[in-house]
Amino acid sequence: MTEVDAKPPQENPLTNILVNVIVPVLVLSYLSKDPAIQETLGETVRPWHLGPAKAIIIALALPIGYGVWFFVRHRSANFFSILGFISVLLTGGLTLYLWNKDGSIKPHAAELFGLKEASIPLVLGCAIFASHWTKTPLLNAFLYSPQIFDLKRIEKAVEERNAQDRYRRLLFTSTIIFASSFLVSTVANFFLALHFLGGIDTDAPDALVKYNEGVAKLTGWGFAVIGVPILLLLFFLLWFLLRGLRALTGLDNEEIMLPR
Repeated sequence: MTEVDAKPPQENPLTNILVNVIVPVLVLSYLSKDPAIQETLGETVRPWHLGPAKAIIIALALPIGYGVWFFVRHRSANFFSILGFISVLLTGGLTLYLWNKDGSIKPHAAELFGLKEASIPLVLGCAIFASHWTKTPLLNAFLYSPQIFDLKRIEKAVEERNAQDRYRRLLFTSTIIFASSFLVSTVANFFLALHFLGGIDTDAPDALVKYNEGVAKLTGWGFAVIGVPILLLLFFLLWFLLRGLRALTGLDNEEIMLPR
């Protein structure tokens, strides 16, 4: 296999979930308690109680370190890795802003964190929609790509059947569905942040600990509550796209998609 034919290295999805979701959730949930506050409250101090500042540093360092390691080792980074890296940096920067030196949290922390959580999928959804009119639509980069679909055969069959207009409408509708999946994430992210961070007493002695625990819950539940519906929507999009391509080209799935 030549270098041209070689596929770029792929991230292991299980490793990605472990480093970016599961481990940070565990770190924020179990390492955030402050030993001094635990003693004041009459609670037992455990060896793993490092305090909220150290816990969030560790939780943010893990995905950043993994992303840097993957890039250095493979000299490549996929779009979602870059997006995750940006999200981690935004989380760290926003946390520094929201935490006061006296251990309290700024008012409206939940709303501000919700806007941060909503901003990335909103920007991505708008970018996917706007890219439809460019030479490199993001639908083609993420789903309708030459690594998955036999585009030459599909476009040849479309041309032979004089179905170019219907083909363009199919891709436009697919782009709308794809962009909508991220807009759903935008709304869900914002209200999940309000739910998990909105009830924190910002002036309580353990406000920073509660903040970390809320971020942990938001990360864990966000993966399930948001990720699963989006995954289902993407499966629907793939079915919709295949059904439309079969009707336009007369090809079957094995001819439309490249062998894996």
